[in-house]
Amino acid sequence: MTEQFFDVVIIGGGPGGYVAAIRAAQLKLKVAVIERENLGGICLNWGCIPTKALLRSSEIHHLLHNLGEFGFSADNIKFDFEKIIKRSRAVSGQLTQGIKHLMKKNKVTVFEGVGKLAGAGKVDVNGTILGAKHIILATGARARQLPGLESDGDLIWSYREAMTPKAMPKNLLVVGSGAIGSEFASFYLNMGAKVTLVEVMDRILPVEDAEISAFVHKQFEKQGMKVMTKAVVKALKKSSGSVTATIEQDGKAAEHIFDRVIMAVGIVANTENLGLETTRVALDRGHIVTDGYGRTAEPGVYAIGDVAGAPWLAHKASHEGVICVEAIAGLHPHAMKKENIPGCTYCRPQVASVGLTEAKAKEAGYDVKVGRFPFIGNGKAIAMGEAEGMIKTVFDARTGELLGAHMVGAEVTEMIQGYVIAKQSELTEAELMHTVFAHPTMSEMMHESVLDAYGRALHF
Repeated sequence: MTEQFFDVVIIGGGPGGYVAAIRAAQLKLKVAVIERENLGGICLNWGCIPTKALLRSSEIHHLLHNLGEFGFSADNIKFDFEKIIKRSRAVSGQLTQGIKHLMKKNKVTVFEGVGKLAGAGKVDVNGTILGAKHIILATGARARQLPGLESDGDLIWSYREAMTPKAMPKNLLVVGSGAIGSEFASFYLNMGAKVTLVEVMDRILPVEDAEISAFVHKQFEKQGMKVMTKAVVKALKKSSGSVTATIEQDGKAAEHIFDRVIMAVGIVANTENLGLETTRVALDRGHIVTDGYGRTAEPGVYAIGDVAGAPWLAHKASHEGVICVEAIAGLHPHAMKKENIPGCTYCRPQVASVGLTEAKAKEAGYDVKVGRFPFIGNGKAIAMGEAEGMIKTVFDARTGELLGAHMVGAEVTEMIQGYVIAKQSELTEAELMHTVFAHPTMSEMMHESVLDAYGRALHF
């Protein structure tokens, strides 16, 4: 069998793998990508992108039912659920074709199939051996299945079924209130379903700042969602067209009947059948252990993205891919700083954050200054009919370093980047205070939150 040789072979063509491939090609490295399903990975095909298309549809549905406050009226508002799903899939399809074009444009060789380590500097893809100086594992992760609560593709859904339902459920249970669970709960609620959201922790969106979590909780309930925290789904009993869930809360178990259940209880790294057992690659809680440059304990083997641990975000994977490849090429990039990676949740209201929460900052020993600014104090937000929200900033009282920023409300997923740039550039409160924000904009609230941390807020 003729062996093909590459500088870099990447197993997995998701946002980590394909971006790493493009950057490698830019650096004149001969690169191959192995992908078993669709280029773009879960994010583009089954996650980040198609869910945003769905959420846009639910946002429009919400607006159509709240036209009165803007001086409009509409009768007989209807939607075609099949068309909504079809549009979401078309968006993914368009972008998948775009990735294929980028691979061709950058002269990246793409192999369709399953890649496996086959000894030092070798990868087996469907029986074909590829030789490589450097091998990057970018195999991602999959939905976690809980024993006895496994998704079945019919009544109990994972994210895949939740994005391609045959019909709109009337009464839905969502288990898990992280980004995925909260987004699906918000989508179906705004499309008119009765939604119950169950979270085992003491609050929803548990990785976010406690104040932000509490705000979203109140907004969800205000919108008509039933939110249960410190609650555990003990059993799911399936019958014809419905599921009976046994939910335990405060030591009391009760049965509730739902049309469908969405399980959103975390992810599991795809490390199986990669040939890791014959290498020095180490795992920690199922994820591959790497340094700040994607290097594993096995020489010449690297890992990026979800398979390499939290935060499980597409943009983190892409950045890891760039860092990893640039290090391989000898460019001496800065190591990954996970504290500068923003997180976004596209429910209604939107949530966005970067850096430490107030609690984590205090746990780390910082003396903090905290600023807050509500949307109700911003003219643009009021004019937009989006006066529910807040922006919170956390500073090191000693140095003025921006430790964290936490936002909830309309368009915060777009605004968070301002704070990300500030953190990456190591700006202090002084630079942020003396930055002029355009008026009238919602981003002015970011300025006001900084000012408030130092007792200088102007408009509230």
